[in-house]
Amino acid sequence: MIQRIQSIFLFLAALVSGVFSNIFDLWKSGSEWMQANDYTVIYALFIASGILALANIFFYGNRKRQMLFNVINIFLNIVLVGLLVYQLYNLPGEGFSSEKGIGLFLPVISMLLLWLANRSIIKDEKLVKSVDRIR
Repeated sequence: MIQRIQSIFLFLAALVSGVFSNIFDLWKSGSEWMQANDYTVIYALFIASGILALANIFFYGNRKRQMLFNVINIFLNIVLVGLLVYQLYNLPGEGFSSEKGIGLFLPVISMLLLWLANRSIIKDEKLVKSVDRIR
């Protein structure tokens, strides 16, 4: 069931969390741009979110488990956003006169894709229940 729309959303969320976090910069510290792999905990959360989204594609037989793992992944991304904001405001001289990269928006994009996947999973669940009701 790889061709379902929620599988596409989950793959895109895994791509955003796992791959794009290595490509895009988070913020500029001094004269160099910092990436997610410069911070161990942030990088681990990005990779964990990507792996969880990728593994969740293959749980298509159990939609309730897919929804549960998506909620866990969304919570993981909320923790990641909080950690990024905390780290951003604890940098010396940060706050108003700093340059931020697009990498700060990656967890938000991932949460949006996971939410869209959950919506599609719920639609599938309702469709299966309505067909079972007819039998």
